[in-house]
Amino acid sequence: MDSQVMVALALSLVGGLSTSLGALLVVVSEAPNLKMLGLLQGFAAGLMLSISFLDLAHNAINSIGFLKGNLWFFSGVIFFAIITNFIPEPTLAPDTNVKSKKKNGEEKGKDMMKKHRRQVMYSGIITAIGISLHNFPEGMAVFLGSIKGLRVGLNLALAIALHNIPEGVAVALPVYFATQSKWQAFKIASLSGLAEPLGVILVAYLFPASLSPEILEGLLGSVGGVMAFLTLHEMLPLAFDYAGQKQAVKAVFFGMAFMSASLYFLEISLPAEMNL
Repeated sequence: MDSQVMVALALSLVGGLSTSLGALLVVVSEAPNLKMLGLLQGFAAGLMLSISFLDLAHNAINSIGFLKGNLWFFSGVIFFAIITNFIPEPTLAPDTNVKSKKKNGEEKGKDMMKKHRRQVMYSGIITAIGISLHNFPEGMAVFLGSIKGLRVGLNLALAIALHNIPEGVAVALPVYFATQSKWQAFKIASLSGLAEPLGVILVAYLFPASLSPEILEGLLGSVGGVMAFLTLHEMLPLAFDYAGQKQAVKAVFFGMAFMSASLYFLEISLPAEMNL
């Protein structure tokens, strides 16, 4: 179990550090390309949908039956739907159009700008908290996937890592706009990503050393439900907003194809004992 924990911790750190990569894109760029951000979000959505339906849910149904597999899957959907009621909606790009607020005088415009920056800063902090809350179960998902097999853990880590890049942008962009500090933006976004390895550490102590195959498959099916809900509820709408519906849909299917190819190549390249 110790080696499994270390592997899961390493994989979750990749996901956490990818949040820092998203923040770095904000830091090094004067004006982030929001269309590219939307395409990246769509691509990550394709990865998430592919691994949710074609890997996790599919394996759960094949292993424990159609009814039980679906019950576990939709329990994950319902669980995360309830969680989202307590998580404020993240915003990738604050509204920076304040010119109209200066019509009544320069001083009033400055006051409005200060107020606007405070509001944006608040939204950035709330976004960081919200992303931390749903990064936490992502770390748990990587741990459970690593118990099932290295292939599952690697694919979960890949999908989550690519998904976390725009999350890092989601945190860093409003913080940078509000504070004009690249270091503060990078720091807060990076801290939100550390919730993922914390999820690994927690679940490693909560779960027993050995889980029955049925429970493990059911839990992974629930993870598939969580990831599917997260994708359809949060990622796709943002991808549509920033890249446009047609381009975002193309990015989604490209992401699905990429993940399907990665599932195939990992299947044939990893030793059989690692593909349980």
